[in-house]
Amino acid sequence: MEQYFDSRLAHFALTAMFSFLIGLEIKTYRLRFHPTDQEHTFGSARTYTFLGILGYLCWLLGTAPYLVAMAGVTLLFALFYVQQLNKGRPSILFYLAALLVYTIGPLSELFAIWLPSLVFVLMIFLLNAKPRLQALSKSLNAEELETVGKMVLLSAVILPLLPHQPIGTFLPLSPFELWSAVVIVSSISYGGYLAQKYIFRQRGYLIAGLIGGLYSSTATTVVLSRKAAEIGNRRLMTGAIVAASAMMYLRLIVIAVIFTPEVAEALLLPFMLFALAAFAIAAPYALRQSGETVPVEGSVDTNPLELGTAFLFATLFVVMMAVTQLVTAHFGTGGLQLLSFAVGFTDIDPFVLSLLTGHEGLKTPVIVSSVMIAAGSNNLLKAIYAVWFGGFAAGRIAALWLLLLGLSTIGVAFFI
Repeated sequence: MEQYFDSRLAHFALTAMFSFLIGLEIKTYRLRFHPTDQEHTFGSARTYTFLGILGYLCWLLGTAPYLVAMAGVTLLFALFYVQQLNKGRPSILFYLAALLVYTIGPLSELFAIWLPSLVFVLMIFLLNAKPRLQALSKSLNAEELETVGKMVLLSAVILPLLPHQPIGTFLPLSPFELWSAVVIVSSISYGGYLAQKYIFRQRGYLIAGLIGGLYSSTATTVVLSRKAAEIGNRRLMTGAIVAASAMMYLRLIVIAVIFTPEVAEALLLPFMLFALAAFAIAAPYALRQSGETVPVEGSVDTNPLELGTAFLFATLFVVMMAVTQLVTAHFGTGGLQLLSFAVGFTDIDPFVLSLLTGHEGLKTPVIVSSVMIAAGSNNLLKAIYAVWFGGFAAGRIAALWLLLLGLSTIGVAFFI
């Protein structure tokens, strides 16, 4: 009996406290965003406290009293809402907040404390996030939301229906495994894409390199090299370009962890060392002028979750896996290493993914070596891009460091 009493007392105290704090936050919200309309509001901090207590007590009395009281609260808000409509304010925010406060008591009784606490935290966050959410909604591209919807359809609805049988001897993957790999890699890139486009819209060049490298270090190198040629400041861009390549190493580690942990374990030490070396190179160049900003226009590439982009990636994935199987069967490890070097001058993700998912018959050291050669070769490509798009004067220092990183990565690969 004593334990029961203490439990109910704790739930009551939690309900009253959360309701009161939410009421205070709503009062702050009104003062901040509706300072001239304080006479016509739905409740005060005390009102929300009483509402939370009422919800808890009515729940203890039974379902019927709880629903009747909820209907009474709804009726009161309906009268308030009619007044708001006459003023041209159709928002039901205060009613939804009142309903959530009303349910905190039952939530504390039915579930663990994390659920009512989560409701409380989300309400506080959303009430404070109004300016940021409005800015985000204005900048958000509706076509990208449609793209996300299509990808959810393909990944959550269609993906489970795909067959699990391998496509053939040349492609030892099932359609399910193939599309799963495409969705996972595209989602990693999409995270960088969103951060690059919406979170860091006006950002320092170092941040541009870091976030862009998570999405596509090659595309980021091209954009920053062009910017270096534009402003004629090679020191400003060198650090950001090298930092983008550092993120490439980290990104490949993450992909390897997801698909082949034993390969990731072998790649972890060398790639972490190369990433740290790249960060050490980038820091003296980028940090001195990290306050300089780069406009988001032109610094982002195609949305990686667009259906066309995803299907192109899937096609390249299938082609690279078939080519890898063919080269390995006819030319052995030497042919695979040569292919790895050549692939580095294109998009390396499909090739790396083909090694990590269709590596039957290949030993782990061979896969690790091939991934490293492809990464090193890709740095050589970016060194060429730095000079090509940035000009020799603005891009030569970044190209020199990328060349050094690329040759070092390839060199280490031959020792594995």
